[in-house]
Amino acid sequence: MNRIFLVAVLSIFCFNLTNAQKKIWDETDTEKEKRLEWWTEARFGMFIHWGLYSQAARHEWVQKKERIPNEEYQKYFDLFNPDLYDPTEWAKKAKAAGMKYAVITTKHHEGFTLFDSKYTDFKITNSPYGKDAIQEWVDAFRAEGLKVGFYYSLLDWHHPDYTIDRNHPMSAETQKEYDKLNKGKNMDVYRKYLKDQVTEILTNYGKIDLLWLDYSFPDPFGKSGEDWDSEGLLKLVRKLQPEIIINDRAGIKDYAGGWDYTTPEQFKVKKWLEYEGKRVPWETCQTFSGSWGYYRDEHTWKNNRQLLTLLIESVSKGGNVLLNVGPTGRGTFDYRVDSALEGMGEWMKYNGRSIYGATQAPDDIKAPDNSILTYNPKTNRLYIHLLDYPIKYLLLEGMKDKIKYAQFLHDASELEISEPYSHWMHKQTFGENDINLILPVNKPNVEIPVIEVILK
Repeated sequence: MNRIFLVAVLSIFCFNLTNAQKKIWDETDTEKEKRLEWWTEARFGMFIHWGLYSQAARHEWVQKKERIPNEEYQKYFDLFNPDLYDPTEWAKKAKAAGMKYAVITTKHHEGFTLFDSKYTDFKITNSPYGKDAIQEWVDAFRAEGLKVGFYYSLLDWHHPDYTIDRNHPMSAETQKEYDKLNKGKNMDVYRKYLKDQVTEILTNYGKIDLLWLDYSFPDPFGKSGEDWDSEGLLKLVRKLQPEIIINDRAGIKDYAGGWDYTTPEQFKVKKWLEYEGKRVPWETCQTFSGSWGYYRDEHTWKNNRQLLTLLIESVSKGGNVLLNVGPTGRGTFDYRVDSALEGMGEWMKYNGRSIYGATQAPDDIKAPDNSILTYNPKTNRLYIHLLDYPIKYLLLEGMKDKIKYAQFLHDASELEISEPYSHWMHKQTFGENDINLILPVNKPNVEIPVIEVILK
């Protein structure tokens, strides 16, 4: 009996020890909510993918897609001189578009760093440009009042000890081929390199608000959190920058403190995202077209209405949008980027109140036909985004005892509240608590008009 009891106690001890190891750091839900508060309020940020691939101008994965060996890819490094790079101009454009934060690629999969690293020669300060682009970028974006974040690729196609996998430009098809290709490579060396560089970017540029690690891709012939030593990496990150916000692509989603928010890519979610049955912070990363890096000949660009609807829908389900720009090899924004940012900025100038600090509307409020709702819990204001402008009357079901006042958001013009309208020849039945908002027949000169409802 004593032996059985001892085994049981040891089993419980081992179970608890295992669970204790599944934790990066201790933080309560309230503490996490407070740490993420600025990000949740911001809702809208700029992603920037910039590197040597901008000169190829045909996708940020051009080296992989075209299986370009490093020796041939070297020409882009030898020629990289973005002489028109002006991060102050970038920051002003982001701010004018209504964005509150930005994330830039310090290193993408190609291995080239936009910062001055002590651990590689494959860096921007050794290119013809010769300066630390990240330092310039951080200074410029901070000066405009924007929060700053760093993207860092866990992959590295240039490092000699990074083992070739299915996403590598020199990828193979069989285990035998991979064994031959990776003979003599040492991932321990690369893991140290990875941590050394993350230490640099989180030490040399002051307070960093976001870290966007990218990404894990388990078997077959892939890499998981163990390959990166993500547990050790994230503990290092939390130590260096305790207030930083981290995405979920390091492959340790089962670790408490191993991630802060989830990152659906290139699609609109159906509902507020959950993990293990619990709603979690989330952000969708999106492109204007299909690629993340500059792609000269790509023409599948989203229009202004599509971009605004994406932003509104995301906020209506409790999420953020990180919208990507791929600057050119000379360091400028494509004219189509400028046009898209200007269009969104014009709408955000007048309607940003329906986005910043907003979230999903209470469950007991029903959205009118062809509209999307957002809600600000601090101000107790509801926002009705009219995707299809109605003819004069907008029915609000069950809202009679909830509304104090209604107005168009873009010009603060009052909207009359009335009893539900029904034609005398075709009587409709309405609920006792239904009401109408009376709208002007002519749609306001706004891409998507927004009604601001002040609730009781």
